[in-house]
Amino acid sequence: MLVWLVEATRRWLGLGALLLLVACASSPPPAQMVGTPVPTAAGAPAPVSTPPYTLGSGDKVKVVVFRHDDLSGEFTLDGAGNFAMPLVGEIQAYGLTTRELEERIKAKLKDGYLVDPQVSVEVTNYRPFYILGEVNRPGQYEYVNGMTALQAVTIAGGYTYRAKQDALVLKRGGANAQGVLVPPTQPILPGDIVEVQERFF
Repeated sequence: MLVWLVEATRRWLGLGALLLLVACASSPPPAQMVGTPVPTAAGAPAPVSTPPYTLGSGDKVKVVVFRHDDLSGEFTLDGAGNFAMPLVGEIQAYGLTTRELEERIKAKLKDGYLVDPQVSVEVTNYRPFYILGEVNRPGQYEYVNGMTALQAVTIAGGYTYRAKQDALVLKRGGANAQGVLVPPTQPILPGDIVEVQERFF
């Protein structure tokens, strides 16, 4: 009788362990929070470098071809970052600086149209930036040249009472980009996503 009881207990314990292993194996891994900031080694926010501005969808550029008003004008980049100019047709501008775009337009004009074209390009209207989280009016806003993350917060109506104010999460390169923890003085660029997190009370 005692041997049978010991054997039954052993079987139940083995079955319980097996069920526990199956449950653990079938449980989904914990979900990772979207936009998890990447702190520095010290865990403090640190500014990230601000590269030369490159053009993207929604930007509006003013192109001046000197002594050729018929070729000059203002153009808005389409969803693929392109625009069409008189005479030369479609220009691919996505990812270029204004200086690089000048050189691309010059090359197209030299190809059978003008001998020595002089071209100037400037951005007249930047694509918007986005601010989310603990601000009073989250959403999409018109970019102002040279603005900081704190100025973006101000444009969005300021912090809520729950906001963490000493650091923000910056995403550069789209919604799926890795968030980086930055100070409020961080310069932002058109297309950036700024997220104000909730503080721990």
